[in-house]
Amino acid sequence: MSDFKIETKCVQGGYTPGNGEPRQVPIIQSTTFKYATSEDMGKLFDLEASGYFYSRLQNPTCDTVAAKICEMEGGSAAMLTGSGQAASFFAVFNIASIGDHVVASSAIYGGTYNLFAVTMKRMGIDFTFVAPDCSDEELEAAFRPNTKAVFGETIANPALNVLDIERFANAAHAHGVPLIIDNTFATPVNCRPIEWGADIVTHSTTKYMDGHGAAVGGCIVDSGKFDWTQYPEKFPGLCTPDDSYHGVTYTERFGLEGAFITKATAQLMRDLGCVQSPQSAYLLNLGLESLHVRMARHCENAQRIAEYLKDHPKVGWVRYPGLEGDPEHERAKKYLPKGSCGVISFGVKGGKAAAAEFMKGLKIAAIETHVADARSCCLHPATATHRQMSDEELIAAGVPGDLVRFSVGLENAEDLIADIENALANV
Repeated sequence: MSDFKIETKCVQGGYTPGNGEPRQVPIIQSTTFKYATSEDMGKLFDLEASGYFYSRLQNPTCDTVAAKICEMEGGSAAMLTGSGQAASFFAVFNIASIGDHVVASSAIYGGTYNLFAVTMKRMGIDFTFVAPDCSDEELEAAFRPNTKAVFGETIANPALNVLDIERFANAAHAHGVPLIIDNTFATPVNCRPIEWGADIVTHSTTKYMDGHGAAVGGCIVDSGKFDWTQYPEKFPGLCTPDDSYHGVTYTERFGLEGAFITKATAQLMRDLGCVQSPQSAYLLNLGLESLHVRMARHCENAQRIAEYLKDHPKVGWVRYPGLEGDPEHERAKKYLPKGSCGVISFGVKGGKAAAAEFMKGLKIAAIETHVADARSCCLHPATATHRQMSDEELIAAGVPGDLVRFSVGLENAEDLIADIENALANV
């Protein structure tokens, strides 16, 4: 499938049935798998043979769908997780532990910010947050001798900053660490971060990939290009024997293409169990088959609505990378030439109170914590997903109090504009 276009990979990637086999990806709804001898099973526990023994680690349905996403992103290996949060956690925790440090963009999803700044800090991992548009000097100053990774989002949720992936990748590589990119909003249909220098790509598959609010999930894709063996002192978990798996050294046994995902599966998924269910993976695959069609419509609708909002007298500002004059427009033309996403951020004149009044008037768009769905939905992040942040942290994350995040669905654009117009009339 590597030679095919993204549209074909969305529909047929990851699974090629043989003669007489199911055309649809089978749901292997089983926790355990049978073997003829203890020796056969022992080879799996020693990582000497491929196969399945317990679905807390791996499941055939999940691996098939992960393989499709891997092909779509142009990676070497991938794994599904139970949520996007789990994917972000695994991607970092797989190479960073107590006493280590990570550089991260400040303009990231509020839940991820809290995961890094609070929960993982309690685990002994320190994070330095830098503005996505920081100077080269500020970015350089964020690194420490114990830095293990750089993390950012292709399109920030909900600030809609477009990360300069190449610049952050170059900075990470200059310090001998990988760049981890959350590509949830763009999806591989609109951006493939590995082609711009990213080493690890994560997704909340709950969003556009699923597309229908049916199943929570996440995914991690490894590019297979970062040479962990050049920095064995930085990444001992990958470059030295793992006592919990009979002394296997992942880079030696599985090479650069498989070491990262194998360790995350055999070690982290084994111990933490943030697994995606086979049923959820099946639903995710159904969403992936239409992703390329849906993303085009999301972007088309969002562009029309952003242009309408831009000229509305009750709207103070609009952020959408596709708008001429948007601070991210030029960067979006480089990284997102086919379109960015269906999410618009804008400010209702009058601040928090006015934003709340606006949301009460919506009829088509539902007030939800969800985003990136076939159905339009709306959120006031300062009082919801980002409510754990102080006012200063909100500003640093690009989430002022008047910000409304509008996730444009697949409905008729004229109907959505009329719904917004009616809601603004109440402000």
